[in-house]
Amino acid sequence: MPSTRHSPLRILPLLALLATLLLPVGVTLAPSAAAAPAAAARVRVMPLGDSITGSPGCWRALLWNRLQDAGHTGIDFVGTLGHQGCAQPHDGDNEGHGGELVTHVADRNLLPGRLAATLPDIVVMHFGTNDVWSGIAPDRILTAYTKLVGQMRAGNPDIKVLVAQLIPMNPSGCAGCAQRVVDFNARIPDWARATSTTRSPVTVVDQWTGFDTATDTYDGVHPSASGDEKIAARWYPALAALLDADPGGPGDPGDPGDPGDPADPPACRASFRAVSAWQGGYQGEVTVTNASASSVPGWTATVAPADGARLTQLWNGTLSTAADGTATVTNAAWNGTLAPGASATFGFIVSAPATAGTPAATVTCTARATHS
Repeated sequence: MPSTRHSPLRILPLLALLATLLLPVGVTLAPSAAAAPAAAARVRVMPLGDSITGSPGCWRALLWNRLQDAGHTGIDFVGTLGHQGCAQPHDGDNEGHGGELVTHVADRNLLPGRLAATLPDIVVMHFGTNDVWSGIAPDRILTAYTKLVGQMRAGNPDIKVLVAQLIPMNPSGCAGCAQRVVDFNARIPDWARATSTTRSPVTVVDQWTGFDTATDTYDGVHPSASGDEKIAARWYPALAALLDADPGGPGDPGDPGDPGDPADPPACRASFRAVSAWQGGYQGEVTVTNASASSVPGWTATVAPADGARLTQLWNGTLSTAADGTATVTNAAWNGTLAPGASATFGFIVSAPATAGTPAATVTCTARATHS
């Protein structure tokens, strides 16, 4: 029986005719993949330093989450090192190498390879503690700073650099370290002014003022939970300002609905730490931080202790407790107003069952809006 299938050669002209008839009435061909707009590039931020930055570097987690809460979601923390142990979700990539001296990094040309692997747009640098501890002269440390900035600009002429005046240091066995930090920090502003350019600015961030080694470190050098909060709070406004200044970038002030718009609710972050523990209870502490771009007149925090524990005493706030044990804490009269990035801390005593595990609590907070 002869086949009834039509030859493809006869069908093709018919298809071409149909296409010609359809196109004039609004049928358009889909653009090619090459014509599709590219996704917006993320701003790559490198935290650079030693163990204060790297291990575990929980200030990086606090800073990352504060930026996210404020709407700066188009960022990428970068570094050849990954997450180093801070127990909260964040982008853990960093360039904080424990024990490193900035002078050694400069002398051995270690930074260019790290830059090539990560391509940062902004560097957040707290670097030099080990050099100061080792008694290296400020001039030599600043020479290393200059070399590192030159290497950054070689890879990215538009790179922005935030450089810290170092947190205080008072380790056992180094009676002169505290004053050495003071002397070195005093030199940084002049160095930054001489090094900064319009295209590649160098901005000094004061991490020293208000930082207490007795309460904000656990060993006279490395930050405790309260120290991490202070470091993150100091980095935040400087880094947010660079992100806001990036045309079209995350947080562009011209975009409607940006963080800081008068209509936006104020942002707030809360963090918990156990100060000490004993059989049947512990002392805890919560730090409330204003993550908004404007001051707030007050705050409220909730604390839900784990394992059936309950708050029994509280200071630096006003306590009310729900039937399930969840505590609501409002600010005291003197610690409610918080500037952008500023924090307030309240403490408490918890009664816990004898079978309770490691002290833990879920904490949240809200900041009150300023009414005109």
